[in-house]
Amino acid sequence: MLRIAVQSKGRLFDDTMNLLSEADIKVSSSKRTLLVQSSNFPLEVLYLRDDDIPQSVASGVADIGIVGENEFCERGEDAEIISRLGFSKCRLSLAIPKEVSYQGLEWFNGKKIATSYPNILRHHMDKNGIHTEIHVITGSVEISPGIGLADGIFDIVSSGSTLVSNNLREVEVVMQSEALLIGTKGMSRDKKEILQEMLFRFEAVRSAEDKKYVRMNAPKAHLQEIINVLPGLKSPTVIPLADDDWCSVHTVLDQKRFWEIIGKLKELGAQGILVTPIEKMIL
Repeated sequence: MLRIAVQSKGRLFDDTMNLLSEADIKVSSSKRTLLVQSSNFPLEVLYLRDDDIPQSVASGVADIGIVGENEFCERGEDAEIISRLGFSKCRLSLAIPKEVSYQGLEWFNGKKIATSYPNILRHHMDKNGIHTEIHVITGSVEISPGIGLADGIFDIVSSGSTLVSNNLREVEVVMQSEALLIGTKGMSRDKKEILQEMLFRFEAVRSAEDKKYVRMNAPKAHLQEIINVLPGLKSPTVIPLADDDWCSVHTVLDQKRFWEIIGKLKELGAQGILVTPIEKMIL
């Protein structure tokens, strides 16, 4: 049985539970129970506060954990990064009152900064030779300048709307963050085998993200031109039709280039283009 530590609430909780569900690992998301076992996979989920996850994994209380990169770096626990999961993205930034003139990082010399991430902030300032007073706050960091508690803040930024609503502006991005899958060192072979199966499922889910399965009828006279347009995984599937002048072409397209490629296909005479989402993709 593999034990995974998961944040008990918030956006990272939602994204993690969605990933487990997409990987067909069924787990109750009841917040009344601290430890829940999957009904169809050798996995049990330990629900914790996000800042407790790195220590629980490093100490072996949990075998693996899903945690924000910001929390992992701040805690500095002795666990290894197994995989970057690509969701729950944000950044850690310095922000100051929007009416204040700002010329560069030197502005923070001698200033007081409120943050929940003192270790990351201290390392960044020391690296740049900036001397600041760090005021540690757990909670609503963004209100600190408005009540005279600090000159600026260092905090998580996603959309930036919280900064705007508190009359602040982002002036320096210190680090980018995303969800990490971390693991304890010295995991047993049995647990590693379970982990590899789970990673295989995660990768199948991630590979399908922003991908579309496309089928179309294509004139054989322009078949090679159509194939040249398609950036398929290897090469598209071509199936003959009853009409000898036409064939059916099947391929996978990335959402980012979807409309650009569809336009070129129509110009080359492709018809009856059918687009369906992909749930999972095994590479």
